[in-house]
Parts: sequence; structure tokens; C-alpha cells
Amino acid sequence: MESLEKLNVDSMGHQVIIFDFSLIRGLWETRVKKNKERQKKEKERLEKSSLEKIKQEWNFILECRKKGIPQSKYLKNGFVDTDEKILDTYRKTPQLQKRHALSDEENKEKNKFIFQLSGEQWMEFPDSLKEQIYLKEWHVYNTLIKTIPAYIALFQNLRVLELSKNQINHLPVEIGFLKKLRVLNVSFNNLKSIPPELGDCENLEKLDLSGNMEIEELPFELSNLKQVTVVDVSANKFHSIPICVLRMSNLQWLDISSNNLKDLPEDIDRLDQLQTLLLQKNKLTYLPRALASMPKLSLLVVSGDDLVEIPTAICESTTGLKFVSLKGSPVETIVCEDTEEIIESERDREQFEKEFMKTYIEDIKERDLTPSYTMKVLLSLQL
Repeated sequence: MESLEKLNVDSMGHQVIIFDFSLIRGLWETRVKKNKERQKKEKERLEKSSLEKIKQEWNFILECRKKGIPQSKYLKNGFVDTDEKILDTYRKTPQLQKRHALSDEENKEKNKFIFQLSGEQWMEFPDSLKEQIYLKEWHVYNTLIKTIPAYIALFQNLRVLELSKNQINHLPVEIGFLKKLRVLNVSFNNLKSIPPELGDCENLEKLDLSGNMEIEELPFELSNLKQVTVVDVSANKFHSIPICVLRMSNLQWLDISSNNLKDLPEDIDRLDQLQTLLLQKNKLTYLPRALASMPKLSLLVVSGDDLVEIPTAICESTTGLKFVSLKGSPVETIVCEDTEEIIESERDREQFEKEFMKTYIEDIKERDLTPSYTMKVLLSLQL
């Protein structure tokens, strides 16, 4: 090679190879430059691909839903019209302006009892918060906060605790003092376990633990949460549906997708109020017959790639059950030296897929002509 020079040293009887490091450095700089060019081209390719278009369409649909724009205004013959004029038109209508004026007054009064915090400059809660124990809601997201202060026990009027997309690594046992708490969202944090004291929050209605990636089980004490209607534990490491969840008698929505489930309990039909069950991206090979005897189950979503046994009663349900079998190619993870980058990409992907599924499910429920027989959807997401 031209980048190497050989030097014979007769007195020692050895051949010494001397590397020209300047040439080697130049070689690696060239490789790095080519790699960056490849990454740039791949990014441009994705931006032009149909996947990017699908992503834009779903984001546009989400924005329309938030503004209350009817589906008929942006859906033409089954295709999404992403014209920004649609949003502008609805911003300028007198009815909407009047509605905004009324809502502004209502929000001023309501905001007196709401604490909001966001931004990566926050690594802990401000000291002034402990003096505002009259608050009814906390909305904290996209911060670097790792711990929830023990003085949260003083907030006896707290009803909503929205703490998604932070760095929280554990919930304090004092959370059990929040008897009026109705909504707890600690999704996309770094939780690995849940304190049994959460079972003392007897009025809790919605529990969202999704996207923490590491939770494997829930304490049995959560069986006391008889008012819970929504549980989301997707994107974690559950090997089975927790016993406490099976004892939540009012449960209507259960999302346990993106976990490690290999089977479902034969007595899953004890959840007789359950309406929506999301099981996609697990390791299920069969579905129990008990699913067909759940009187209120109206939507069942699974990944069809590994399933070898599906009860005929589910496919031919006469109760209006919509059975969706998603078939998707695995998402490739780019391995890099920085493990944190891999974890972040997985979280981002799970978050995007969750938004996708949420909108997709809402769309299914809105469509009056949706057939009740088995639907198969090709879903291939690569970010």
C-alpha cells in the first residue's frame, strides 16, 4: 500500500513497519465525508418518499381534528387534501372567532388552577410550586426533570397529572395521598416500576405508562382502581397482562401493544366492559376463544405475522367487533456507538406509531361504512 513504508533493520533482525498517520487520517476523513453524503442522500430520499407524505397527511389530519374541522372538508374521495387554506379558512370564520373569544374568557379562569412547564432548561420543579397547593392540574412535558417532589402530597385538589416526555425515573410513594386524582400520564419517561401506593388513588380514571420501555409488571395493589376506564402500558416489557389490570372492573380501553406478550389469559373475558383492546407488536401466536364472548369489545387490533390460530368466532363475530390484523415489516434500527441515540430513536418511533394508531382508530370509528369482518392492513413504518 502507498500509505505504508517498510524499513529493514538488520542489526535487530526484525522488519519494522512504519505507518504514515497523515495518510491514514486523510483516508478516514474521506470515509467520514462519504458517509455523511450517503446520510444526506438517504434523508432526501425519505423526504421524497411516500412514507414522508403519509406522515405529513396524518399530522395534517391531527391538526384538523384539534380545530374541529369536519372530515368532509379535508377528505376527498378517500384522499387527504393537505391544503393549508383549509386551516386558514376555519381560523377566519365568524363562528370560530366568537367561539375563541368565549373560550379565552373561560380559559383565563381555568388557568388559575393549572400549572404548566416545558423546556429542557428545567431540571427540577421551581421552588415556588410548593406554595400553590390549590392547583388542580399539572402539565409538565419535554423537560429534563428526573424526580417528582415529595411535597406533591400537599396538593389534595390535584385531578390531572400530565407528566409525559420528561426524564422521570420513579414515582414517589406520596402519590397515594392524591385521592382526587383522575388522570395520571407519565408516558415516555424512564420509569422501571410503579409504587403500590398508587392503588390508593381510588378515583383514578386514566392511567398512561406508555413508552417507558422498561416496566415489566404492576403491583397487585392497583386492583383497587375500580374507576379506571383507560390503561395504556404500551412500549414496555410486559410478558403478560398484569393481574391487577384484569381486576379493573370498569376498564374500557387497554393498550398493551409493543410488549413481550406470548399469550393472553383464558379469563380475559372477565373484563366485560372492555371496548378497545390493542395487542399489536407482541409475540402472540394464538388468540383465546374468550375474546369472542366479551360483550362490549368493539375493536381488537393485533399483529398478524406470528398468529397461527385465530378463533373463527372472532372473525365471524355478530356483535359488531372490528378485528384488525396489522402486517408490518420490522423497523430497522441503525446501530451506533452511542446507546442513548438508539434508545431515543426507539422512543421517537414508538411515539410516532402511537399517534398514527390513535388517528387510525379514530378514523375507523368515524366511518359508518366500515365492515365488521376481518380487515388486513399493510403497515410498514421506517423512520
